[in-house]
Amino acid sequence: MAARTAEITRKTNETRITASVDLDGTGMNEMNTGIGFFDHMLEQLSRHSLIDMTVKADGDLHIDDHHTVEDTGIVLGKAVSEALADRRGVTRYASLDLAMDESLTRAAIDISGRPFLVWKVNFPSAKIGTFDTELVREFFQAFAQHAGVTLHVENFYAANSHHIAETCFKAVARVLRMASQIDGRQRDAIPSTKGFL
Repeated sequence: MAARTAEITRKTNETRITASVDLDGTGMNEMNTGIGFFDHMLEQLSRHSLIDMTVKADGDLHIDDHHTVEDTGIVLGKAVSEALADRRGVTRYASLDLAMDESLTRAAIDISGRPFLVWKVNFPSAKIGTFDTELVREFFQAFAQHAGVTLHVENFYAANSHHIAETCFKAVARVLRMASQIDGRQRDAIPSTKGFL
């Protein structure tokens, strides 16, 4: 099987971002977005998906974090999509409930080629440190759109905004790991009756 890797660079007037992924890695990562909390979340995404990731972002942080976070989602999504190629052999579906202290979050994914995000997550605070909590959704919206995946994320209960964000990233990481794995029973098949994803 060909290596499932990709590197994408995207440059706009607001950001310049390069991301690389290896879907069959061990969760090695190097994150440098200039946003400490976001780097921490991306590290969780890599570590718990076992996808090797590097992200280097130079964005207009003098304005705010929005463009950098959203555009990182775009670039990582494109990299994952390119690494998945025609989706041949992937498990395709996965879902998981993930607990962290008082927080419980569910993520479900379909590597469908049809981008969609269902987001049922509310944060009790507008910020985690200096990071706007609304940007968690912006990241996953951009990622799902450009990875070509259907993604559902729901937090059932929690009290701490940091824990909510972290369970979202970890839960998505785990379902991405499971769904992108090669299914030994259909290594050479597209997992769809259409014959195309």
